[in-house]
Amino acid sequence: MKRSQWVFRISFLITVALLMAAIWLLLRQLGMPVSLAPAALSDWLLHQGAMGPLFLILMMVLAVVVGPIPTLPISAAAGLVYGMFTGTAIAVIGALAGALIAFYLARILGREAVQHKLDHNPVFSARGSQRFLFMAVLLTRLIPLFSFALVSYAAGVTAIKVWRYALATAVGMLPMTFVFAGLGQSFELNPVVTVLAAAVVLMVMSALPFYLRRRPHSRLAVWLQLDGRV
Repeated sequence: MKRSQWVFRISFLITVALLMAAIWLLLRQLGMPVSLAPAALSDWLLHQGAMGPLFLILMMVLAVVVGPIPTLPISAAAGLVYGMFTGTAIAVIGALAGALIAFYLARILGREAVQHKLDHNPVFSARGSQRFLFMAVLLTRLIPLFSFALVSYAAGVTAIKVWRYALATAVGMLPMTFVFAGLGQSFELNPVVTVLAAAVVLMVMSALPFYLRRRPHSRLAVWLQLDGRV
């Protein structure tokens, strides 16, 4: 790898790290509650006036890129302060921005190495199936049990095109963001339903490659544009 490529990658990583640190420090200086409870967040956002939506977007970007910070309380607070529809729109914009930053971070730092080692893999190869990857991202975005940050970083090292990734992310996250923005203070994630839904998605995603490998010329394989490369 050329020295200029290393310099660019390290510079990009440092820039993102400094940006996330700056966002955190700014929000904390402005009094953002550490607990991130929807009621506390909504009360703080109400006192930020016209800058509230921007701060909410920054919170969501930070939550997605850094990872451990939960996104659901932020979505709930968005609904409490700005209403179901406007709150959902603001939360989606912030989450999508964060998802794209994480995606590009993984793509710039790790995509080349992964592609070199797995050049014949239908997920990581440059010739990977775009429809298959789109559906994989879409399904994982639908279930809040999957780490939003982890999916973003994982997608960055696959062959998925950025516009497909962005579309799958936006469409996939929209239902649950809308639900939590609407629930507001009363938001509650039913663990049984969530785990069951996640288990179904995992079963489908685990069984699908075996099915497609045994039936490479099935209608599903043709629609996914796998061409027998599963």
